Amino acid sequence: MTEQLLYGHPLLLISAAAVLGLMIGSFLNVVIYRLPLMMQRSWRLQCQELLEQPSDQGERFNLAVPPSRCPGCGHPIGALENIPLISFLLQRGRCSHCQAKISVRYPAIELLTAIISGVVAWQLGLGWPLLFALLLSWALIALTFIDFDHQLLPDDITLPLLWLGLLLSLFGLFTDMQSSIIGAAAGYLTLWSVYQLFKLVTGKEGMGYGDFKLLAVFGAWFGWQVLPVVILLSSLVGAVVGVTLILFRGRDRQLPIPFGPYLAAAGWIAMLWGDHITRGYWRYMTQS
Repeated sequence: MTEQLLYGHPLLLISAAAVLGLMIGSFLNVVIYRLPLMMQRSWRLQCQELLEQPSDQGERFNLAVPPSRCPGCGHPIGALENIPLISFLLQRGRCSHCQAKISVRYPAIELLTAIISGVVAWQLGLGWPLLFALLLSWALIALTFIDFDHQLLPDDITLPLLWLGLLLSLFGLFTDMQSSIIGAAAGYLTLWSVYQLFKLVTGKEGMGYGDFKLLAVFGAWFGWQVLPVVILLSSLVGAVVGVTLILFRGRDRQLPIPFGPYLAAAGWIAMLWGDHITRGYWRYMTQS
């Protein structure tokens, strides 16, 4: 009954996806903040073990423990204070206990996740592709902000996505198995080759291995055919944003700019409109 209702009312499906996106966005805020810290703690413990130094485990720290609390006063954030977007508006962006300001980025990520989820539902409609496209979209949001903050694309996210894309190709959900396997290999090797060439010419590292894996993810999910679109879109957006930051915000040209967010945006666009972009490109090339 619910399935028939969603099939017959696209606006209801879009709204349901947006509300789900709001709740997932709240969880993504936790992932974006905690996952890099969890990785740093793990690396520190590994180094201590390698150096045969005593290791201090400290307080348990993962995506669930300890519960969320105000960074200013340590006040535990209850369920009514953690309603996506609504709690921020009702509390006027401040902690209910100490009145410290809450970063506007938290509700912004929740709202962004809701909008992106609604757009995916609008484009794909109800079905298995929608479920997995939402999962990929949410993961890309987390990767984008983690890379902005730490210039890091965690294997804990990229590698499961890569394997999931290969497995989905067995069912032909987004592409066939042959295109998926070739796409995964070609995606990784393309940026790996660019990295090696840039390093050979300049002696510097132009990008990280996480970028190779992320492009491999898109190849695995959507096939090798989508890779030129992703590379072209990400390079174009990255160049425009980079030049803008240098010209208008005085960013130091020597400071590295994370490439992952532009790859993520390009891959998401290709997921929804890649076929239209590819057909338009080849139509333009054959007519010119």
